Amino acid sequence: MSQAASSQMKKLVIAIDGPAGAGKSTIASRLARKLGYVNLESGAMYRALGLKALEQGIAIDSEAAMIELANRSRIELIPAPAGNCVLLDGRDVSARIREREVADAASRLSVHPAVREWMVARQREMGTDGGVIMEGRDIGTVVFPHAEVKIFLDAEPDVRAQRRVLQHHAAGDPEKAARLTAELHARDQRDSTRAAAPLVAAPDAVHIDSSALSIEQVIAEAERIVDERLAALSRK
Repeated sequence: MSQAASSQMKKLVIAIDGPAGAGKSTIASRLARKLGYVNLESGAMYRALGLKALEQGIAIDSEAAMIELANRSRIELIPAPAGNCVLLDGRDVSARIREREVADAASRLSVHPAVREWMVARQREMGTDGGVIMEGRDIGTVVFPHAEVKIFLDAEPDVRAQRRVLQHHAAGDPEKAARLTAELHARDQRDSTRAAAPLVAAPDAVHIDSSALSIEQVIAEAERIVDERLAALSRK
């Protein structure tokens, strides 16, 4: 579907959920550009707050401390051709939030129910008018349970771990590769067992297993799902 064509149709909310390393961020950003939608990275918001906690020495495992920090923080996602520009209190932290320590901090603080409620409120504000693609671990179940399109993107654990190793250029470093693999499995465990909004596919989500698919193939399948939903809506 061309950007011009999609701009004349109803603007949907598209939710893409799945575990770490499944390719959610890549697919969401590429699909958003193809559809002319805004890519709202929920993970970037958690990472921004995690970065602020690390910089200020805030106890990440303290829910009270983290919600107090959130209430005095401003996180913005500004669409850009090369990907979102992430602003934390007006400061561009787009590069910093990709650091491993920040990603780990984001995973740890995401277990706090009060912090998740704060994030959900901000995310819903951003997606009020549709025309957005949000990726994360609970978008289709918690943030936008009424999203018109829900995709659960998954891949075999070993495949996701290998992707993470390649992403961090650790293929030639067995020790680093082992650490990255262990961190991914630990994150899977936290995400799937946390009390607040555990990682689970929404009942009406369409599953895509990206284990043996290229990025182009996954995007093509996601576009097909969006086209089918738009066609169904046009018949109503």
